[in-house]
Amino acid sequence: MNQDQRNQLKQLPGVDRVIVHGSAGGHFDAIPKSVLIPAIRWAIDRLRETVLHAATPLDAAAFSLDALVEAATRRADRIMAPRLQRTVNATGVVVHTNLGRSLLSPAVLDRLKLISSRYSNLEFDLEKGRRGSRYSAVEDILCELSGARAAMVVNNNAAAVLLCLDTLAKGVEVIVSRGELVEIGGAFRIPDVMAKSGAILKEVGTTNRTHPRDYESAIGEATGMLLKAHTSNYSIVGFTASVALPDLVAIGRRHDLPVMEDLGSGTLVDFSKYGLIKEPTVQESLAAGVDVVTFSGDKLLGGPQAGIILGGPAHIDRIKANPLTRALRIDKMTLAALEATLQLYRDEQDALQHIPTLRMLTLPPSLIQARAAELKTRLEGIGGDRLKVELMDLSSKAGGGSLPLLNLESRCLGVTLAGKSANAMESWLRHHTPPIIGRIESDRFIMDPRTLQEEELDIIEKAFADMLAEETGTQEK
Repeated sequence: MNQDQRNQLKQLPGVDRVIVHGSAGGHFDAIPKSVLIPAIRWAIDRLRETVLHAATPLDAAAFSLDALVEAATRRADRIMAPRLQRTVNATGVVVHTNLGRSLLSPAVLDRLKLISSRYSNLEFDLEKGRRGSRYSAVEDILCELSGARAAMVVNNNAAAVLLCLDTLAKGVEVIVSRGELVEIGGAFRIPDVMAKSGAILKEVGTTNRTHPRDYESAIGEATGMLLKAHTSNYSIVGFTASVALPDLVAIGRRHDLPVMEDLGSGTLVDFSKYGLIKEPTVQESLAAGVDVVTFSGDKLLGGPQAGIILGGPAHIDRIKANPLTRALRIDKMTLAALEATLQLYRDEQDALQHIPTLRMLTLPPSLIQARAAELKTRLEGIGGDRLKVELMDLSSKAGGGSLPLLNLESRCLGVTLAGKSANAMESWLRHHTPPIIGRIESDRFIMDPRTLQEEELDIIEKAFADMLAEETGTQEK
């Protein structure tokens, strides 16, 4: 440390002086003391580090109380800003796990606001005037829509699988096809969940081919369940064979064994009717005679995060009685959102129109093209010669570990900006408020209109205008 640095370090004010100066100007009025003091210390420490690492002495203005107040205020704003932010999903991935999966419809949000801001009959039976079950809010409608005779809901599908296995197969063998030992995002693996539940995994068949005889030959005195896990996030193609659910159910009946199916994403809509890839529906699984079926609430269903368990009363009643149920139960907000989402399914066309996930998956190409053309015109209007916007025929994805072979035709925008790389553009937009999340292909920043909401075109236009203004200002300097 040289003498200049020693002299400048002596100019650093104490925390109290910064507080007095900032408070006199009203700059700290909205900042809690628990945030303010660490923010001021951070500003002073940052200035100290700058002094120690600077090649030449700093300008005197750097040590002004005004400068430190401004730095501390910015730091406090960052500390107090919500970590969970609204984002603009321009990736084209409809059920984007990293961006919150399914969006809730306005009708669901209205119901959620009412129930969460007022008392409710969460566990109170209004007919009998005594304590009731929280599952009654959604059990009847789940049975109505699916054809199940009993239902319950926990906080996610991994919990649903764990709870079912712990209840129905603890300490006994569960036979699963090797090609169905799936892993989904977050390292959720069927073998690991089975081990945690106390069930004993018994693999049959090979990765690409499993036959009915493989199950038949594996069944023994220790066998307690047959499990089918739908490969909702990948597909094996080519020389393959698997046992259809009705055949597996028949095997289970012959040997008096329950059959459970984990559908993963799960859907109440037959997407093949709308030109998409066929995905087994919950209704089809139950009609095939499966004893228990589990699936997610926030994937293809388009509701809140939940794990839905359907089946017959004999099995569901046992699952409800498991002590783990209390640890895995859902709260009133999830129940309210799930019930309101399920009510939309009473009319399939209402569901397709008002549930955002279903609407985006089935969005007509003409609407995507129109939205892409509008955004292109807007961006070209503010970008001049520096901003180049191309319309590109690319694909959207269902996402969320669902419909792995589905490529949804889309009309995307590929944006290039003179003097700024695609990576730099992506980073700038990711740090915008709200963040705009896209993808990079062929050295272009790609935005897919399929996952953009109507009001977000204004947000994107303003973000690019701000980025161009900043770039222009930088160039002028």
